[in-house]
Amino acid sequence: MNRSSKNVKIEPDSDHLDFRYELARKAIHLSSLLIPLIYWHIGRKQALLILAPVTAGFLLVDVFKHFVPFISTWYHSTFGTMLRGHELSRERLHLNGATWITLAAFVLIAFFPKTIAVASFAMVSVSDTVAALVGKKFGRHRFGQKSIEGSLAFFVSALIIVSLIPGLLFPVGIVMAVAGTFTEALVLKIGAFRIDDNFSVPLAGAVAGLLCYIWLFPEALQALAR
Repeated sequence: MNRSSKNVKIEPDSDHLDFRYELARKAIHLSSLLIPLIYWHIGRKQALLILAPVTAGFLLVDVFKHFVPFISTWYHSTFGTMLRGHELSRERLHLNGATWITLAAFVLIAFFPKTIAVASFAMVSVSDTVAALVGKKFGRHRFGQKSIEGSLAFFVSALIIVSLIPGLLFPVGIVMAVAGTFTEALVLKIGAFRIDDNFSVPLAGAVAGLLCYIWLFPEALQALAR
């Protein structure tokens, strides 16, 4: 039964999406793979100039929907069927997945070497999609809102992704995949404010990868594409 978000009370941390809406949401999510693909072929300054207004636009809409009634009505009527429980809440300010992922892209491009940034972002674009669909369809062994099947799907797909990134040392890629898998399995909050895994997963992977280079392969760090 398809019910409007206006007449259904959904707990902030619940996952109300059935598989077809999860599939639609993740199809859109997968399109974010265009960001690292484009960034690989252009410079950091060009990428930030393109991404800055996009990120600002998503963020402004996300904030204004909580304070401007007509924007709120349009937003929830248009995207309500693809939003998670905490994203539907009108009581607290919550950013949606699209805003988080553009914020993540901006931070990765601004502060990390290109190879690490591309690997981390490609990992969340693909592996988060695979994990969500596998977990939704085949998840039987649950822990919290996640499943062992979904986490395994994330890890395996992340290993494939990092192995395909030119110039990335595979041991570093393994560390990034492990960090991303564990972070994706968590629900992170600062007080009542939820940090979306579209932001936490690529950042965890990037930080883990950079630290791995610094500690174990410092001579290879200089060779990374920037």
